[in-house]
Amino acid sequence: MRMQNGRLVALVAAVAVAAVTGGGALAWRQGPQANADADAAPLSSSPSPVTSTPTQSTTTAKPAPTSSKPSTATTSTPSGPIKTKIDLKKLTDGRGPQIAYLAGRTIRGGAGNDVKIPGTTDIQAVARLGSSSLAVVTKGFGNEMLTLDSDGNVTRRTPDVTQIVTTDDGSAAAYAGTKLKETGEETPGATIYAERAQAQEVQKITVPDIWNTTLEAYVDGKVYFDASTTQDGTSALYEWTPGESKPTLLKSIPKALAVSGAGTAGSLTTLADQSSCSSLLTVPTGTRLWRTCDYLITGFTPNGATVIAGSKYQDGYGDGIAAVLDAKNGNLLHEWSGLFRQAIPEDDQHILLLADTGEETPASIVRCTISTGACERATPLAKGQLLIGS
Repeated sequence: MRMQNGRLVALVAAVAVAAVTGGGALAWRQGPQANADADAAPLSSSPSPVTSTPTQSTTTAKPAPTSSKPSTATTSTPSGPIKTKIDLKKLTDGRGPQIAYLAGRTIRGGAGNDVKIPGTTDIQAVARLGSSSLAVVTKGFGNEMLTLDSDGNVTRRTPDVTQIVTTDDGSAAAYAGTKLKETGEETPGATIYAERAQAQEVQKITVPDIWNTTLEAYVDGKVYFDASTTQDGTSALYEWTPGESKPTLLKSIPKALAVSGAGTAGSLTTLADQSSCSSLLTVPTGTRLWRTCDYLITGFTPNGATVIAGSKYQDGYGDGIAAVLDAKNGNLLHEWSGLFRQAIPEDDQHILLLADTGEETPASIVRCTISTGACERATPLAKGQLLIGS
């Protein structure tokens, strides 16, 4: 089972989305509000049992060593039910996503104009880079990445790109290219690119003889990706500073799942039938801060104070739960149940969920507030293509 970082590889779901209205205020100032009236509340009228004290996942926490760089940000104590079920039809409508997303063939959200992606081929991932837009599309037996200007004109085509990650402020992007055989099988080696907005030069390195390359993050001026040296071997985290001739292998971070801007990374510790365990490690030393066998680490909020997690075993169409954990100790802050194709941070206070009720059903991007668990629809519930970008 290959774990994908949610901000990294966006899956296409069925949804048609109306145009997003502009908004200048920060997302956390206009998040969904909890409502005492069950019929009007943004969450389902039948939430899971509520406890007055937040429940804790069964994690084993260790104090962070002085050499680590933990986040100084604090995570709010939940003020509502710890576990709730999302009913898409009962949610109220909020403003559109404040990060890039795809509706039909149009990139919306984030900084920049709405941009339509030309052609008819499948779209695998989208992102914003300054005033430009990036889109990974299918080409023949593989993929290519299109760079589009603010008017939607294609200014560059980069072959074989499969993944994109961006910095939180959208000022830089990293993308990875891997060649495929005509059968669709992966070939060894990968090319990692790094680009800054408005820069004239794209920096890149080619790393031979690595397999299963997965971009994890672009933080603090460094690009992180996970890869293995054999096709079926155990993977580990690599760190590359753009401009350097080769990356550094961090053997102390095996099976990386996600990397934060606070000097931590999620690592797959154990994988068994219908279950898994993951740990929060320091980067680059690999010191384990805590471990959970209740959830699987999949991402972080930009400040690194909150861990985004999914079910401990992930397989099939979508994930049945999405959760947020306190990065200090792994304690559960909130869990939402439903059917989710993606779980991506919008900012330090909100998470975006690409939700539907099954294949070919109407879907919506849902915004949920971490501190309260309250949710709202950020896009209309409808059919058509939809995915959350970077």
